[in-house]
Amino acid sequence: MAPLPQPRGSGSSRAHFRGGASGRAGSFEAAPRGEKMPSTQKPMRYGHTEGHTDVCFDDSGSCIVTGGSDGDIRIWENLDDDDPKSINVGEKSYSFALKNGRLVSAVSNNTVQIHTFPEGAPDGILTRFTTNANHVVFNTDGTKIAAGSSDFMVKIVEVMDCSQQKSFRGHDAPVLSLSFDPKEAFLASASCDGSVRVWKISDQMCETSWPLLQKCNDVVNAKSICRLAWQPKSGKLLAVPVDKVVKLYRRNTWENQCDLSDNFITQTLNVVIWSPCGQYLAAGSVDGCIAVWNVDTRQCMERIKHEKSYTICGLAWHPKYGQIAYTDTEGNLGLIENVCDKDGKKLSAKVPSTVTKEYGDLFDEDDNDFLNGDLTELQSSPKVTANEEDDDDDLMLASGRPRHRGAILEDDESSLDTAVMKVNPNLEGEEDDQADGLSVLPVSSTQRPFYDGPMPTPQQKPFQSGSTPVHLTHRFMVWNSIGIIRCYNDEQDNAIDVEFHDTSIHHATHLPNSLNHTMADLSSEAILLASESTEELASKLHCIHFSSWDSSKEWTVDMPKDEDIEAICLGQGWAACATSALLTRVFTIGGVQKEIFSLPGPVVSMAGHGEQLMVIYHRGTGFDGDQCLGVQLMELGKRKKQVFHGDPLPLARKSYLMWVGFSAEGTPCYVDSEGIVRMLNRGLGNTWIPVCNTREYCKGKSDHYWVVGIHENPQQLRCIPCKGARFPPTLPRPAVAILSFKLPYCQITTEKGQMEEQFWRSAVFHNHLDYLSKHGYEYDENAKNQAAKEQQELLMKLFALSCKLEREFRCMELAGLMTQNVVNLAVKYASRSRKLILAQRLSELAVEKATELAAAEEEEEEEEEEDFRSHPNAGYSHSATEWSQPRARTLQHDQEVEDSEEADAAEEMEEMTAVQRHRSNPFCKSVGMPEVSTPKSAVIASSSQGRVNPFKVTANKKDPTGTPGNVLDTMSKASKKTPASTSRAGNKQESPVLKPLIPKPKSKQALAASFFQSRTPSTGDKTVEEREEKAEKAVPETPAAATETTENKRPKTGFQMWLEENRGSILEDAPDLEETEIIKEGMSRFRMLTSEERMGWTEKAKGGTTDSNSTEVKKRKRPSGASDERRESQEEKSKEDLSLPRKRKPLDQSANVKLSAFAFKQS
Repeated sequence: MAPLPQPRGSGSSRAHFRGGASGRAGSFEAAPRGEKMPSTQKPMRYGHTEGHTDVCFDDSGSCIVTGGSDGDIRIWENLDDDDPKSINVGEKSYSFALKNGRLVSAVSNNTVQIHTFPEGAPDGILTRFTTNANHVVFNTDGTKIAAGSSDFMVKIVEVMDCSQQKSFRGHDAPVLSLSFDPKEAFLASASCDGSVRVWKISDQMCETSWPLLQKCNDVVNAKSICRLAWQPKSGKLLAVPVDKVVKLYRRNTWENQCDLSDNFITQTLNVVIWSPCGQYLAAGSVDGCIAVWNVDTRQCMERIKHEKSYTICGLAWHPKYGQIAYTDTEGNLGLIENVCDKDGKKLSAKVPSTVTKEYGDLFDEDDNDFLNGDLTELQSSPKVTANEEDDDDDLMLASGRPRHRGAILEDDESSLDTAVMKVNPNLEGEEDDQADGLSVLPVSSTQRPFYDGPMPTPQQKPFQSGSTPVHLTHRFMVWNSIGIIRCYNDEQDNAIDVEFHDTSIHHATHLPNSLNHTMADLSSEAILLASESTEELASKLHCIHFSSWDSSKEWTVDMPKDEDIEAICLGQGWAACATSALLTRVFTIGGVQKEIFSLPGPVVSMAGHGEQLMVIYHRGTGFDGDQCLGVQLMELGKRKKQVFHGDPLPLARKSYLMWVGFSAEGTPCYVDSEGIVRMLNRGLGNTWIPVCNTREYCKGKSDHYWVVGIHENPQQLRCIPCKGARFPPTLPRPAVAILSFKLPYCQITTEKGQMEEQFWRSAVFHNHLDYLSKHGYEYDENAKNQAAKEQQELLMKLFALSCKLEREFRCMELAGLMTQNVVNLAVKYASRSRKLILAQRLSELAVEKATELAAAEEEEEEEEEEDFRSHPNAGYSHSATEWSQPRARTLQHDQEVEDSEEADAAEEMEEMTAVQRHRSNPFCKSVGMPEVSTPKSAVIASSSQGRVNPFKVTANKKDPTGTPGNVLDTMSKASKKTPASTSRAGNKQESPVLKPLIPKPKSKQALAASFFQSRTPSTGDKTVEEREEKAEKAVPETPAAATETTENKRPKTGFQMWLEENRGSILEDAPDLEETEIIKEGMSRFRMLTSEERMGWTEKAKGGTTDSNSTEVKKRKRPSGASDERRESQEEKSKEDLSLPRKRKPLDQSANVKLSAFAFKQS
């Protein structure tokens, strides 16, 4: 290895860090006995490249170890070592720790690695984070390490078994530093969120928190790295560098006992370190000043200034001597000798007895040794040691004999609870430090009461689902099924990027973030942003309504004074926000203020979908790590109602809410911190059912899945895998993984358990179809039928399995879940299996189901008819004027419907009922129905004041925007039934005859395929203009004549005319040909004609259109003479309209004409 540069300065002496013969540097004279030897500052030397540099001594103090941002760990035998051993641990090292021959380092690949020391051999990875760890520390015995990361996480990991990990969550910004309590009851941490926290290791809860530091969003922007430290051995005091002072906090009471300061310190302190004896404390500042205090006298003992005033970022005290090694942010290493050292001798790890007597309560290992002022001897009973390490909450005696101070049973420091101190502050007062001459507080002779129950859980802070923490310079503001909103807040730019998964909704957008928005939500209509209030500005809600048709697409609303927005969400046509004033404010998407209502507790999160709004809030105080959350679910449509009235939200033990939202189909869902995904089960009284456990898919204990979307059809949980963290980084762009759902049923490995899980999962994941149909939304009926078929197949398989296992009673239970048709199949299966008793019982069940079904249909029919006659407006939003329109208009509209070939089915049936007329069905080829009653679904479809749906077919309008082809098809099919059965089917809401309330328009493929299908008299693709024109011009005629007229208007081609005349010859040659084969053969023969012959047929077709039409008409079966006259008059009128662009479909043509027309179009 190339030698390092020569040391700076001219000092020729060599400072050794080993005891023995070499001893201390010989260039320093011993001070007179009894006087303090002055400290000596050695010349600094170059150690690493520029950047944060850590330093420590090894366990024996024989060498100095430094780690720098160049990724190297260097081992220095002394300060003048020109060839230190180097261990490369990674591209960049952020922190390292050394104990018991193990070197642990936090490196740039976001891992905490372990190497052997001093060999430097890699020994594996202890843990991972999503970003780099900023600080790692060992506990006292070197069996555990603690690591704090920029992803706000603090972890404690067992060195020998890295799977044994504890995570501590609560910081809202990167973790700056950590310190282990010597008794391992507590862990202290400092963060960029401005707080210093003390965690109770046993239950992973925050014991206390102080807002001491200046807030920032990253470690590089922090004024101080705040390297805090516990007092060695006893852990009585926690030292925290805050601005220009060192604050000392008392253990258990967590009160600020005193501050250490000096006029020498003029800049912020960066790092503190205790002497091994716990009597002295050293601190380094950002301007290169190092000060050493005697803690009990609060006197500043040493003042050392960095030769170039670089920031001190590392301090280490020699385990045996009065030496302090220090490093700066330029990578230099320095050494201070004879620090607080008397007569040049070894600094004892034990304080002399005089000091012990005077300051024993502060610095001795056991607080209980000096219960009385005259006690000076140490108690060395093993029971004392055992009790010091006891973390239980039980009150135990420190020794086998009663204590001197009355009947009070005092707890050990490590297990004394904060709540005990709040209830009975005198307990800790009895142990207060005597350094300032304070007398021992008097103690009552009776036992004080104390609280020994469960401790309250800190309430979870509000958050936006799909967002990463606010402090990050690059973060996701929201990631959902619509798109992604990213926020960039660095020195170059403060902006927001919006990206849509489907660019047909909107193009990607770049927005400035001058108002410092911290919350966002995204829908297919708008972008919603919100900012917190500042001293000058109020909290603002900003909406960008990009789907608006006008030019003004943005609006902003200021919240009242002292009211901050804490959560926001978007729905269909509305936006909402929850504020710190326990209010939920609802706005229209255009900015009109609507409803406002109070919340019973502080909001946690909220979500919107369609007309549904879900708000999660704190309904009370949780205990023992559990959150106490409530949920409100309401519908903000025309008929507003509340589904959940603050019901408790189930969470896993000691977990909190991570994500809340809706599936793509509109079912409420949420995810807790244990990875349990729960979904609302509307089929079981609106209960919550766990549908997935993401932890089962994680490879490591510190891995998580970050949910971004849930889909019910197909069943998909869309999430982002995060290695060693709970949320992903913005760059590189994370990949989305798809997890499958699995209900937590028992014995899932068996065939029976698998089929049971599949059946109930199918039932749960198709509940949304019933919800959509009930609320008038469009849905895929094929999916519903497929789900029902799948469920019945699973039931039949379970039935067969139970039969094989001779479980006949179980077979009957399964048959109770089957439909009547499947029960009939089960009867056949039981009979073939020779289970005659089971077959007999199943037959009785089938008859019972058929009877119940018929009775239910009749009862429903009677109820609907009675309700409609007595309350025509009941349940619907029709006004009186809509139901009682003038008769003249109704007659006129009837005429229009009769003439038009694509009249809306719902409109037709509604008006026929309203006028109470008996007439034939114009859509039926056979005998018409005498009367058609109004189906419930048709009334819902015709409502003008129902749900807001831009695709709804409105029956009260003359020109419906939707294409009601599917409804007409089903009506035609229904009209072929008997009048009674058709009437019942029309009245039944769940009738298979009626399609979804909002049918989808036919695609072009469907239109093309319709040429090959035998068609009912339904034409769903006429234009609105054609309907209006025909309604004005046409005279009443039968539907059959109307269809023939439509057909006759299409001019025939030459091939069609040739095929009609030569069909007989083709059939003579090959009488067995199918229709399509006849057309193919005809086309091949037609192509064999000469061009002149083909042109002749073409000219004949053009010139003889009228003749061919009349010829075709003669070939048809004529319904009546009257219809012929009307058809001929209609033909004359239709000739005037040929110039208009039209798109017609033949309705009643023979198969050969349809196929030939289609084939000719394709050619």
